[in-house]
Amino acid sequence: MAGNGLLPAMFYSQAIALSGIDHMDLLIVEESDVVRKVAKRILTGLNFKVLESATVNDAIVKCTKGLPPVMIIDAGMEGALELITFVRTLPGNDKTRVYYCIVEADLKKMMAGRRAGANDFLMKPFDRKTLSSVFLGMAKAA
Repeated sequence: MAGNGLLPAMFYSQAIALSGIDHMDLLIVEESDVVRKVAKRILTGLNFKVLESATVNDAIVKCTKGLPPVMIIDAGMEGALELITFVRTLPGNDKTRVYYCIVEADLKKMMAGRRAGANDFLMKPFDRKTLSSVFLGMAKAA
């Protein structure tokens, strides 16, 4: 489930095209090495520069140094909601699109993510088709 579909993709692809940048940073915050590796392979193919964090603390350090335009945060991680809340306190956070990654369409969990500041949701497990439908066009093709 990816809420706003092509609208954010169109916005980001236009912004990237105007800036002359040939890729867009994306931070995936996920404990599973396998999930991060698969997502990185797919998203790199969509011309993202994928940064990885296996812990919320590592993600906080990376975000403090500079917020990426896109984040995927696993809802199953301890501290995931606190990470989203923290991101929303940083300067420039309105330019960061946060995807809260859930395993099932649990309305309670989704509302908690939205209240913390998530823009949208991704259902796990995801595959190339799912990630492509959400993120294709966000990063300018090289």
